[in-house]
Amino acid sequence: MATKTRDVPFREAMKGLLVFDGAMGSLLYERGVFVTQNFEQLNVTRPDLVRKIHADYVAAGAQVIETNTFGANSFRLDRHGLGGEVRAYNLAGARLAREAAGEDAYVAGSIGPTGLVSGVATEALLEQASRTFAEQAAALVEGGADLLVLETFRHLEEILIALEAARKAAPGTPILASMTFDTTETVADGSSPEHVAQCLLQWGADAIGVNCGDGPQLSLTVAERMRDAGLPVCVQPNAGLPRNVDGRLIYMATPEYFDVFARRMVQAGALWVGGCCGTTPEHVRWMANSVRMLGGGSIEAPRSVPAPAGDVWTGQPPTPLAERSPFGKKLAEGKFVVSVEVNPAPGLDPQRALDGAKMLIDAGVDVVNVADGPRALARMSNLAFCALLVEKLGIEPLLHVCGRDRNLLGQMSHLLGAHAIGLRNLVVITGDPPKVGDYPEATAVYDLDSIGILQMASNMNRGIDPSGKPLGGGKTSFVLATGFEPGAADLDREIRRLEQKHEAGADLVMTQPIFEIARLEEMLRRIEHLKMPVLVGVLPLVSYKNAEFLHNEVPGMQIPEDIRERMRKAPGGAEARKEGVRIAREMLFAVKDRVQGAYLMPPLGRFELALEVLDGLGGAHSAEGG
Repeated sequence: MATKTRDVPFREAMKGLLVFDGAMGSLLYERGVFVTQNFEQLNVTRPDLVRKIHADYVAAGAQVIETNTFGANSFRLDRHGLGGEVRAYNLAGARLAREAAGEDAYVAGSIGPTGLVSGVATEALLEQASRTFAEQAAALVEGGADLLVLETFRHLEEILIALEAARKAAPGTPILASMTFDTTETVADGSSPEHVAQCLLQWGADAIGVNCGDGPQLSLTVAERMRDAGLPVCVQPNAGLPRNVDGRLIYMATPEYFDVFARRMVQAGALWVGGCCGTTPEHVRWMANSVRMLGGGSIEAPRSVPAPAGDVWTGQPPTPLAERSPFGKKLAEGKFVVSVEVNPAPGLDPQRALDGAKMLIDAGVDVVNVADGPRALARMSNLAFCALLVEKLGIEPLLHVCGRDRNLLGQMSHLLGAHAIGLRNLVVITGDPPKVGDYPEATAVYDLDSIGILQMASNMNRGIDPSGKPLGGGKTSFVLATGFEPGAADLDREIRRLEQKHEAGADLVMTQPIFEIARLEEMLRRIEHLKMPVLVGVLPLVSYKNAEFLHNEVPGMQIPEDIRERMRKAPGGAEARKEGVRIAREMLFAVKDRVQGAYLMPPLGRFELALEVLDGLGGAHSAEGG
């Protein structure tokens, strides 16, 4: 049974990546609530409308939803003659969010500023602010909030008052303190992001953040400057600045734009991402897909098999690994196996890649694997190329399957088609987004990430289709490989994700290229409990430029400075390629006794480099083997 989000206490979940929801106020406006209406009052007068927005965000993938209580303090409510309703509106708001979240999301109690300016307000007003913040915090936690979010504050003095009041009223509840920055990257008193972060740390915030503002770019810049405080950083930008279009305020930043920035935010060090004014469930859906792809251990993969109505059919026992394919038999017997990546060049003619595959198999390579649109470039489908390998050359391929280009139904058809033509070995990955390739205008699908696809294929191996019904014609017999990034910035998260992949049905691990033995040893030690065969990734570098590109621009690739220096000193052309082969051989031969195989990725279609790396490895895996 899948683990529900709230099975994990929030204080534990907050250590990993989390997706927050988007706007409430601008969405209420879009759904017909006029701006003169008090939005917090809707918790009582229109609970159906508020509940529906919460539910839409949960369905879009939000793991934390914020209560509709941003302005539910006595100062803001007084403007509508509702100053006595602080407790009622906050309690109702928390209960609505808790009901909509169920077990699938956490609830964050939203507390916004009063509008007071600390340097101008009297001591009596500041005391009143403290009381109303405390009243909000107590009611929100009573209603079911897992954390409190102090957001859109512009004055350090006021957020300190709110922090102290919330801490006293709700001891033990985590508090996120988030501020809004001007285009000068400062708050109202001129404080820098670094100073703000240090103040919030000293004042006891459990997490810090930036929200609202001019849009993702400013928020990203500010977040990068706050991360050294050592607390989780939350980034929730507006969807840009609103424009007046035909009499309505429209936020212009698209969900696709937020998709790009979600990635950049996480890569810049943000643990929590979400949206503020102008963002919608569709913005959150795109962000959730991106964050899930980046591998948050706390990010639950989409359910590939919805719970069916009526009796649940548990399927048949899967075919033993050794009986699924010749490649699976070698794995089951513990033999050292070698896989080399072979991809057809863009265009119509696959002959060079077919010739390369034949050369590799003739030299003793066990299996060739074919990527699924690597680097988001348009190529012949790998299913078609694998069919040519089988039909023309009798070669056993390893088919990559990624989540980028096919929805759930398309993935199922793809897998059924692969099995029908005799393909039994799969490498399941999430896949590069189109934005990194030659066709940035193409849209990504990502109905399922690698974990979801693994679960689908694993269920098909037991004769269960994605609806939970028996799969017509029996069951599949796929060998299921998955990827791993030993060079990931957060190895803990990568390992948690591998554990999820293993639980979803992965039979073996194929790593990204490794250039540091110590990284591989740490990985092997920490995944030993999974007892999964590991094929170590090996990539022979071809130039210093190639090494710099991989190190700086390919996520998950870490090439040590001494390796890059060796490539820098190597003369260009053939000599640089020889140095790259030497480095790859050193790595492979140093670790070959600690893994069950090698996964070679010859760059630029230079398949002969793979054989040079393998020369002398032993048995059939020598360049002189036949």
